[in-house]
Amino acid sequence: MNRRGLLALMAALPFANAAQAQIAGGRLVVHDDLTLVHAAPRKISVWLPPGYEASDQAYPVLYMHDGQNLFDAATANFGEWGVDEHLQRLIANGQVRAPIVVGVWNTDLRLREYVPADLIAALPDDMRADVQAIYGGAPLSDGYVRFLAEELKPFIDRTYRTLPDRDDTTVSGSSMGGLISMYAVMKRPDVFSAAACLSTHWPLKVEGLQAGAQLDAWRERLVAAWTGVIERGLPAPGSHRFYFDRGDETLDQFYAAFQGQVDQTFRRRGYGPGDFRSLVFPGAQHNEASWNSRLDVPLTFLLSPVPQEEARHA
Repeated sequence: MNRRGLLALMAALPFANAAQAQIAGGRLVVHDDLTLVHAAPRKISVWLPPGYEASDQAYPVLYMHDGQNLFDAATANFGEWGVDEHLQRLIANGQVRAPIVVGVWNTDLRLREYVPADLIAALPDDMRADVQAIYGGAPLSDGYVRFLAEELKPFIDRTYRTLPDRDDTTVSGSSMGGLISMYAVMKRPDVFSAAACLSTHWPLKVEGLQAGAQLDAWRERLVAAWTGVIERGLPAPGSHRFYFDRGDETLDQFYAAFQGQVDQTFRRRGYGPGDFRSLVFPGAQHNEASWNSRLDVPLTFLLSPVPQEEARHA
């Protein structure tokens, strides 16, 4: 057997028992129903970039939430992000470092796992009770972040050829997945260096709030809670990076007032152009098609081939 074939065989051995799926470019490996301590069992999709089996290279790792929506239209109820297609092109053009992408599938506990527990604790009593009634109970996000940092990452690092350091470990998601991506960096800045948060669902709910005084009062109290939690929880600028974006149609139309205040909070803490970005995409909606259409931007932010120290001072 030649060296290329031997490397391919050795690369396959650690996950020989995992269900595998073929996609166009790279390779997708699906690990079924991992048994966990800090979170509910779930599937994990791992995308290996082109050339993985034919080399001994180690790769940075991007963890992404709502993993069933990332690669395969057959598992995505509302359309897929096309992460593999975007990355193949960006890698080929030299616009990003080639990563391993870990898609963390959600469960029926998604809302409770993705809503930041520190935010729920900071809400006034009536708002906390209201949100928890909608979401089905108390937040489970602290356990979910522990699962990411203490169970999933060690599993990925021992199963695949990764660059395990913080600067090579990033996280991303949309909507509620944007909230938990930011929260993961805030809670475990020793593990995650950067988050990309698309169409971040700051309002927590929009149903039942009619435009006018009721909505204004809800927003004012919620913005105060959010900015306080972020102000207290952000790691010091200079070693971590955050990306936010939003559209202005469908659910995203409710985000401008929140995102503006959040942006100001980051800037007060000293985050600047090299480690903080907040963008608006006019006409974009709150759906997978919109996130797919602009995915190049957050992927380039997270995986730029420019050394991070240079990027922070650009």
